[in-house]
Amino acid sequence: MADSLVIVESPAKAKTIGKYLGSKYIVKASMGHIRDLPKSQIGVEVENDFQPKYITIRGKGSVLKELKDASKRVKRVYLAADPDREGEAIAWHLAHYLELNEKDACRVVFNEITKQAVKDAFKTPRPINMDLVNAQQARRVLDRLVGYKISPLLWKKVKKGLSAGRVQSVAVKLIMDRENEIKVFEPVEYWSITAHLKQGASAFEAKFHSLSGDKSELHTEADVNKVLEKIGNNPFTVGEIKEKERQRNPSPPFITSSLQQEAARKLNFRASKTMQVAQQLYEGVDLGVEGTVGLITYMRTDSTRISPIAQEEAKEFIVAKYGASFYPETPRVYLKKNANAQDAHEAIRPTSVLRTPEEVKSFLSRDQLRLYKLVWERFVASQMSSAVLDTMTVDLVNGEATFRAAGSKLKFAGFMKVYVEGNDDDTTDEERLLPALTTGDKVLTESVEPKQHFTQPPPRYTEARLVRALEELGIGRPSTYAPTLETIQKRNYVAIEEKKFFPTELGELVIQLMEEFFPEILDAEFTAHMEGDLDHVEDGKEDWVDVIGEFYKSFEKRLEVAEEEMKEIEIKDEPSDEICEKCGSQMVYKMGRFGKFLACSGFPECRNTKPIVKATGVTCPKCKSGQVVERRSKKGRMFYGCDKYPECDFVSWDKPVPKPCPDCGGMMVEKRVRGQTEWHCTACTHHEEAAELEEALD
Repeated sequence: MADSLVIVESPAKAKTIGKYLGSKYIVKASMGHIRDLPKSQIGVEVENDFQPKYITIRGKGSVLKELKDASKRVKRVYLAADPDREGEAIAWHLAHYLELNEKDACRVVFNEITKQAVKDAFKTPRPINMDLVNAQQARRVLDRLVGYKISPLLWKKVKKGLSAGRVQSVAVKLIMDRENEIKVFEPVEYWSITAHLKQGASAFEAKFHSLSGDKSELHTEADVNKVLEKIGNNPFTVGEIKEKERQRNPSPPFITSSLQQEAARKLNFRASKTMQVAQQLYEGVDLGVEGTVGLITYMRTDSTRISPIAQEEAKEFIVAKYGASFYPETPRVYLKKNANAQDAHEAIRPTSVLRTPEEVKSFLSRDQLRLYKLVWERFVASQMSSAVLDTMTVDLVNGEATFRAAGSKLKFAGFMKVYVEGNDDDTTDEERLLPALTTGDKVLTESVEPKQHFTQPPPRYTEARLVRALEELGIGRPSTYAPTLETIQKRNYVAIEEKKFFPTELGELVIQLMEEFFPEILDAEFTAHMEGDLDHVEDGKEDWVDVIGEFYKSFEKRLEVAEEEMKEIEIKDEPSDEICEKCGSQMVYKMGRFGKFLACSGFPECRNTKPIVKATGVTCPKCKSGQVVERRSKKGRMFYGCDKYPECDFVSWDKPVPKPCPDCGGMMVEKRVRGQTEWHCTACTHHEEAAELEEALD
């Protein structure tokens, strides 16, 4: 007979924990939050110390009744929501609804959902931590005040349906500022000279380095010609050779932001998908005979700390599988990268390093396996020895000109045997080996190639880059990155093209108004300071009402000024060249909540509307009669579909290219593979480098 009720957030988590606890426990799910601020009103009593007015979330009635009935049949109720601010708030709301004393030891937390961790957690229940609850309440109230006070102002002055958020607005401004940097960027010309050389059967390259001992920048073609004149047809002679050994250290185990960045680079996962799949791995997967097991530790964390037990298990595994030389002399300890990082949880790691990706492969979906493999490899590599590389730098002298060749060779793989971190710049860590060279050797010159270059503007933000920027600026916390990226896309303040963020006209308009009347909301330093204040509330160092009150003093004055001085802006319709096929009137471009669209100028008599599409010049491979056009999803993401929709439902996320497959005649699409653009056939396995095909088309 069960004498205890355990409440978690999700059915999957309930299923896993229920198997560990046995028949004396009933485990049920609250299905997330049970109370929240009302959507129809601000829900914050500003004059009463910003007290929130919580209401039961619509649709939760049956769940709450089930929990209430179950609580009456047991002696004890344990609240086992996730171990973070949101989880603590869920537990607090449940305690309030079930009439539990929050000071009683009713709260149970665990960083990993394994049998031992769960059983240990139930040995040491604690009261609800009101500092954590108040930190969550403060963030919720703060965001509600900003959103529900500024949004009506934007509706009144600009357009209905607009909204403003605190962290989201800073993210949009970062994207907009980067776009402005790109617009005003002026490329600067520079040149390089590459000597293609040969020693015996080995070919290698050397780059121009200096002239007459002075390192020279090649800004113009005249600079290049000056060097080429000095070289003439003279042979290259091997000059100074420098050889040294270099160590490369592993990256620390994942935290939330680094997991999202690496999953974007290596798996092409959106931040929201990464967190969704990670949640599944954390809550538990059925491993057959072993039963349901949580495979990774809690995935919302900014700590790189590892428990001694996990570290010892990793050591034994590494030594047994790879050898003693692959484990460092002392266990690795990673310092906090961010001074504001919390240390409540461990880093994201496998709950047992002994569950290798190969062993659990048959029990996981494709996405679960790929993400688990990433977490497992990163953790194992983070505990391994440094890699050792032999590097060689060789000066090759030709008259007054010196060229330089660099090469490296992996001497000891260390952690690189398991994992190497990706990067955002499409560069690879290929070995570049130089032939055996001796000072004084003459080498064969195959060609000397001058090449013109231009400096490039800063890159647009990808999801990975934006998460990294938010983290470095101290904006948001592990639980906020994915929702922030989702929100700015849903509001159509940004769009994604080729995995890069672009601000929309709507986003630019809102940010311009915010910048004029609410500059502190857009100030990254101010927002980071607010995050620090919320952390202080969590630590019990500040009162949440005081934090909100301090913010609201200046914010209220800003609101009054904006109400008086913000001018009404009319978003005028732009005429188009298209004619309405229903009534013959000219169609115009209108701004809607999902961006621009075409509408009949005869509205309201004619209500014809159409999405704005851009032709690709490719015939639809499905119906053979329509044309593939460029479209945008409601979240602002670019995709490609047939212009005969809904008669033809062909869609593709990959950009079609106007050249049929030379093997089967199928549609070719553009893909990025290992930093290179390739064209792949959608009907067969044929693929080619895009550069070669573009030359052929030209």
